[in-house]
Amino acid sequence: MKNIILIGFMGVGKGSVAREVIKHSDYIAIDTDDLIESMQNKRIKKIFEEDGEAYFRKLEHDVALWLESSVKNTLISTGGGFYKQKNLKKIGIVVLLDSPFDKIIKRIKNHPNADRKLKKRPLLNDLEKAKELYNERRPEYLALADIVIDVTKKSALECSNELLKKVKKHA
Repeated sequence: MKNIILIGFMGVGKGSVAREVIKHSDYIAIDTDDLIESMQNKRIKKIFEEDGEAYFRKLEHDVALWLESSVKNTLISTGGGFYKQKNLKKIGIVVLLDSPFDKIIKRIKNHPNADRKLKKRPLLNDLEKAKELYNERRPEYLALADIVIDVTKKSALECSNELLKKVKKHA
């Protein structure tokens, strides 16, 4: 089993799909944002506010190096910008969870914890800028992905099942 790296825009459902994958496979899961919060003992939002985005991206780089050298047989959920790490393909199979921007925002807003989910994502404070960021990142996500899963009209369980089938074929 190789590592699986979930990439995609913030709010696309990487965490939800990861939870389903670990229920239905032998993978364990880690989240790069959770690792960074643990390392820094503060929330991502606070890191952005107090230290800036450049510092946060450096922390992502440190985590990417650690993942490459130390982590095996793991499902790795990543933050929206983690895909820019140069060693991504060395860490594992890259799986893009894909959905149109408006569907991602709708999904977040319809979530029972919508306020908390939006608060947790500082880059979503300005939806115009967020959409520009989505439009900038999406072609890059597609170019990097070994596997693409359209999550738009699927449950996390359906996405998980599709992911596990495609990863098995890819390996």
